[in-house]
Amino acid sequence: MKKAFLFLSVFAVVAAAQAQLNPVSWTFSSKKINDKTYEVHIEATIQSGWHLYSQSQPEDAIAEPTLVAFNKNPLLTLDGKVKEEGKLEKFHDAKLEVSANQYSKTVKFVQVVKLKAKAKTNVSGSVRFQTCNDQRCLPPKTVTFNVAI
Repeated sequence: MKKAFLFLSVFAVVAAAQAQLNPVSWTFSSKKINDKTYEVHIEATIQSGWHLYSQSQPEDAIAEPTLVAFNKNPLLTLDGKVKEEGKLEKFHDAKLEVSANQYSKTVKFVQVVKLKAKAKTNVSGSVRFQTCNDQRCLPPKTVTFNVAI
């Protein structure tokens, strides 16, 4: 009985620690603009005290920029670059002489896609990102997505 209790206690502590080490949750959706044009919305919700980094960083950046990559699909084309929607924060640490472009709370990445012909298909890809708080940075993570359009 003591062993089972000890195992469950250790398991609960590890599970709680893992939950704290995942400060960003993602949602993926699409929005129809017209017959052949859609927007793919990739939204990050960031826990309080944590930051997610922009796709573009200054030269003296301290973090890895967010990278949104799309898998090839012969039925569609990407129109322009991935745009960011959110309140961009320009962080600078004078003591360490480093900077970062970052978001808190939420940010949305939006990519316009155009269908080559009227057809049902999916847009898939991945988001590679890094998060930090005032005390530490987590290693970069990658999440995959698959959105119907």
